[in-house]
Parts: sequence; C-alpha cells; structure tokens
Amino acid sequence: MLRFSKTTTGTVLFALDAVLIAAVWPLVLAISRPDALNLFMLPTDSRGLGYPAFNLLLLFAMGLYRREAILEAGRSLTRVPLVVGMGGGLEVLASLIQPLVFPGAISPGGRDQAVLFSLAAVTFTFCAFLARLIIDVLIRRRVLRRRLLIVGAGQRAWDLLHMLGREGSSLHDDVTLVHDRLEHVDPRLLAERPDHILCPDDFDVVSAALAVDADLIIVAPDERRGMNLERLLECKKAGFPVIQYLSFVEREIRRIDLKRMELGWLVYTDGFTFGALDRFLKRGFDLTVSSLVLLLTAPLILAGMAAIRFEGAGPVLYRQERVTLDGKVFSIMKLRTMRVNAEAAGAVWAAAKDNRITKVGGFLRRARIDELPQLVNILKGEMSFVGPRPERPMFVKELAEKIPLYNERHMVKAGLTGWAQINYPYGASIDDARSKLSYDLYYVKNFSILFDFVILLQTLRVVLWPSGVR
Repeated sequence: MLRFSKTTTGTVLFALDAVLIAAVWPLVLAISRPDALNLFMLPTDSRGLGYPAFNLLLLFAMGLYRREAILEAGRSLTRVPLVVGMGGGLEVLASLIQPLVFPGAISPGGRDQAVLFSLAAVTFTFCAFLARLIIDVLIRRRVLRRRLLIVGAGQRAWDLLHMLGREGSSLHDDVTLVHDRLEHVDPRLLAERPDHILCPDDFDVVSAALAVDADLIIVAPDERRGMNLERLLECKKAGFPVIQYLSFVEREIRRIDLKRMELGWLVYTDGFTFGALDRFLKRGFDLTVSSLVLLLTAPLILAGMAAIRFEGAGPVLYRQERVTLDGKVFSIMKLRTMRVNAEAAGAVWAAAKDNRITKVGGFLRRARIDELPQLVNILKGEMSFVGPRPERPMFVKELAEKIPLYNERHMVKAGLTGWAQINYPYGASIDDARSKLSYDLYYVKNFSILFDFVILLQTLRVVLWPSGVR
C-alpha cells in the first residue's frame, strides 16, 4: 500500500494544489491565449505567471493547509473563493506596480487583466476544490497514515496519544505501544487500546517494529533509567528511525511540552543560538516590514484615532510598561480601547466581555487596529515584528515565579505578532500563559528569518478571521 510516512497531510495537500495548478493553468492559457505559449506549454511572456504563485502563497497564509482547516473541510471550502480572489488581486496589483519598478516591463491592458483574473479565479478555485476532494478520499481510505511504535505504555505515552489526536500534523496514525514487564501500564491505555499494547520477551523492540512495519519509533517511557538501550540500537541498525519523546513532540506539534520537559534535553538539543548575522538580518527584516506596514496602515491608524476622539474625551494613545529583550522595560504604544482610568483600582488580567472596553475599542481590538502604533516601537528597536508578545512587569514577575523557564522567552525582543499568537487563542490566565509559553519557547529555540516570514504570512489569517480576541 502507498504510504506517506514522513509527510504531513498539509504538505500532501499543498503538493496536490501545486501539481493541479501546474497541469491545468497552462491548458487554460493555451485555450484562451494560444499565441502566448510555446510548444512546451510555457508562457512566452510573464503575464499570468504570477497568479499561481500568489494563489499558493495566499492559501498557505490563510491557513488552508493547517490541521483544523483540513478537518473542517466544509468551512475551508467556503473560504477558498475569497482566498483565490485575494491572490488574484495581489497579482493585479503587482502587474500595475511592475512598470514603475522595471521601466521596460509591460503591464497587461485593462481588458486582458480582467480576463486573466477571471480565468485564474475559476481555475484555481476548481483546483483547490479538487485537491481537497482527493485529500478527503485519501484520508477516508487510510492512505495518508503513519505506523508509529511507542516505546512505553505509561502516563507519558497516554499524553502523547492525546496530543497526536488533538494537534498531530498527520490526521491518521496507526499506533502500537511496546513496554517491558517492569513498567506500569496506564489503565486508560488498557481500556482504550488493549489490542495495541505489546510486552515482548526480553524487550525485543526490533521484532515488534518488524511485526507492525513501523515508520518511526518514539521512546516515551515514564522512567528511562534501566532501559535496555542496546535493544533500541538494534532498531536503528535495522533501519527504523528512533526519536526521543520530547524531540518528537517538538517536531510534530511545533511546541515544547512543558509538562514533561527536561532541562537536560534543552541543553543537548540544537537551538537557542543567535549569531551576529541572525540579529542583523532580523533587524533589517523589522525595519523593512514595519516601515512598509506603517505606510500602508497609516490611514487606519488615523481613522482609529479619530473614532476614539469622537466617542469621548481622553487621550487617543495609551502607553504602558512592558518587558522585552533581556528583561528590559519599555513603554508600549497602543490606541486606547478602554475607558479613562480603567485601572484605577490596579492592574488586572483582561477578561472576556471586559466592561472596561469602549464600543470603539471593541472594534479596534477585533480588527487588531489598536496594535498598529507598536510599529513605532519596532522602528525604535524596542520590539521586533515577530516575537513573544510583551507582558507587563508585574505579570512577568508573577508568571516567572509560577512557570519554570518563563524568563527564557526574553532571549529575543518582544513582538507585534508571534508563534503563540497564530496558534493559540487569546487567553489571560496562568494556564493560558503556560500554554503560550510552550509556543514561545519553540520560537526562541528555532528562530530563523524564514520562520519569521512564515509567522508574518500566517498573521493574515488571524487578522482576517480573528478568534478569541480581547
């Protein structure tokens, strides 16, 4: 049977989109503009080439390759035409700007532009619908599956299965658990998976891996002391990939499991390194992106300020102390969304349906417009465009006392957007802070300019389809 053992479902869906577009779009251009293609079905000019690129870019940015988008297929399909239209709009804008940047370039006329846009919208919508129909069939027929062998059958193995079912990048896993005779088996596993728990003689893991044809072996016992490592080495020599529990969670779910985290693992794994070149590129990225976004959103900021002034008396800008790189305190700028003297009784966590928020403020928060003045903080070097969201000093002190490794998020500058913001709904409690820290630490550990770019793209999804905003 065909298996995609090392490929996520979202990656397969992206590949399907790309293949269908590469096959169908040249045919559409050949039918509509036969004079513009050569014998190899490639355009002889650049018109129309940008549509596939912008289409795939927007499908990714809007999160249509994420786990939840694939699971909620009906909801995703209703968003496809809008996303495809946005991609086409970007190509139209790019073609209009191109002659200004490259004087020799030729921009399509108004009629040609309208025809290309219409063809692209219909073609890419059809391709996206077909790709998602194919992926649904593959999932139902259990083609996109992995065979996982988990070494361990205790509470840690149970937690791992729970996370895979809720957050795993693959939508279908065949899981078998193997343990030695001395390990306590979690009763929940015995109740739910009695036929998938093995206890081989002499802890013969390689025989179990051969029996289930494992794609990956995950070492996740509750207690590793006394484990027969020679048996795991036999698995590697037999060609089976072997990975530690924490490394698998980091790679699979793209966050760090704070509940089971071990300091030794953080010390010996890669990450948490920032060279001079990294910091230089990040600063250049911040200056370029924040300047561009500030220029494009200046009308929104001015309109927000006017709306706040029209609603009542009080300052339109709100300044508040926050914590950034190396624990330094700075003054963050936001559009005021709460009534004047909202914290006269002292600082408190934000809450759902917070009665301190004004009517205009509620809209500005949902649309994320209130955060835009922080672009000035980025230009001043106090913040970065991407990074952990800055917290207030009194909350940082409280959280650092209750959550291990909380201060490690300050190894980078605080950000306007971040990995936690695009993966975890807004929360304002100790438990929420712990959950968001698992994403913040993943970002700090795996920082790169490419990762910043991915987060920046997917921030569009959060802005256009906000959830959990306060």
